[in-house]
Amino acid sequence: MAATHDAWYFAERPEGEPDHDSFELREEPVPEPVAGELLVRVHYLSVDPYMRGRMDDRESYAEPWDVGDVLKGAVVGEVVESEHDHHDEGDLVTGEGAWAEYSVLDGDDVGPVDPSVADPEAYLGILGMPGRTAYFGLLDVGEPKPGDTVVVSGAAGAVGSAVGQIAKLNGCHVVGFAGTDEKTDWLTDELGFDAAINYDTTDDYRSALDDAAPDGVDVYFDNVGGPITDAVFTKLNLDARVAVCGQIAHYNDESVPMGPRKLPMLIAPRARVQGLLVGDYATRFGEASKQLAEWVATGELEHRETVVEGLEQAPDAFLGLFSGDNIGKQVVQVSAPST
Repeated sequence: MAATHDAWYFAERPEGEPDHDSFELREEPVPEPVAGELLVRVHYLSVDPYMRGRMDDRESYAEPWDVGDVLKGAVVGEVVESEHDHHDEGDLVTGEGAWAEYSVLDGDDVGPVDPSVADPEAYLGILGMPGRTAYFGLLDVGEPKPGDTVVVSGAAGAVGSAVGQIAKLNGCHVVGFAGTDEKTDWLTDELGFDAAINYDTTDDYRSALDDAAPDGVDVYFDNVGGPITDAVFTKLNLDARVAVCGQIAHYNDESVPMGPRKLPMLIAPRARVQGLLVGDYATRFGEASKQLAEWVATGELEHRETVVEGLEQAPDAFLGLFSGDNIGKQVVQVSAPST
């Protein structure tokens, strides 16, 4: 094991859209675990849209990073040194770690990674936080019923692609918004969505929804916000449910954009709008993980990861989330798993 390794640090807070100035790569000693901890050689690390909020010095559901902090997120890796009674060297685990070649993880908070179920990187996507977000956000907040029309924005991302497939498993008509023809084709041809709308080449979202969702919208799973959400609100059916998971269209806004005010659209249908945080379901993560793994193992739930190779590419992988570079889950491969 190397005596030193590379790690990414938060260098400065961005104004508006972040760029490479917010990231600094440092060489430093490999950390040493203490009692209850694991030293993990990182194979894959996750980059996620919510991390943009951690770059701002303001109250949010995720604690802001301080300038000078090592960047952190979900990782998958191999235990190379264990100071925990229930984990051994060679175990594959996933947990909260650093954007680094090696990371110290709390042994009580890691989960197992089983390559016989899915490739290890899937544990950062469909079998990790995004999959659980889709599971609870759709089933508990969206409450889909057979025959419902479910619309998903950001449908080709890690969360949205899972939401649409789980909705289909529940007998729903599913419509997804995505930003390229490649993505919309993936949604309909491989994931089983009934219709997909390319928001980048569509001028009139309301008209497109008339064609794709002629019976109106019963459940809207919102990952994006902006004009797509404005259009969907005009199509909500009686007792519609809106699950607000993300607002990536606004994450880089320095002030709140004043678009059309759509709250009156909620009155006649008596629609319910509810925000969701997957952490609120922590006591039920086992339930979601078990069901998601079963669906993946039987082929009922497809998944895709966009893998960017090299720790040095982590900032580019993160920034690419805001230009729609990824299909499915965006991950960074830091090292090759042992054979």
